[in-house]
Amino acid sequence: MAEDNILFQDIFDVKDVNPNGKRFDRVSRVLARSENYEMELTLDINSELYPVEIAEKVSFVLASSLALDSSGVSDTRESWRERAPGEHDLSDEYEYVMYGKVYRYEDAAALQATSPAAKKSVYASFGGLLMCLEGDFRHLQKITVGENIYLLMRK
Repeated sequence: MAEDNILFQDIFDVKDVNPNGKRFDRVSRVLARSENYEMELTLDINSELYPVEIAEKVSFVLASSLALDSSGVSDTRESWRERAPGEHDLSDEYEYVMYGKVYRYEDAAALQATSPAAKKSVYASFGGLLMCLEGDFRHLQKITVGENIYLLMRK
């Protein structure tokens, strides 16, 4: 498996979909909480391609590369290419995949001075679909600002 490529991985319970109403026809904002690490996720998804309902569980992964072996960790390919027959990558194991960039890393504890845990928020954009992943900094320390990442999900 591509353990070196995995920046974050957990199972999330969907708590709400479009809490402030639906703003776009094909986009839904999903609010979810992780089962293992007590992380909070706010994610815009293409609801036409991948509809998500409240109380569903989704496997969620952030990866630096889609390569299955550690030799492909430095995947610097700038464009998508057709895979050769028989060639497999991490996206084969998931139903919904997005490619984007981390644009902000924020100290959430600064916003809430009473919070004892060192919480961080990571923000990424996937072609305008936004993600905010918030929780303990230990689970987010592999993610850096300016890094291109893949978001992979399956139910």
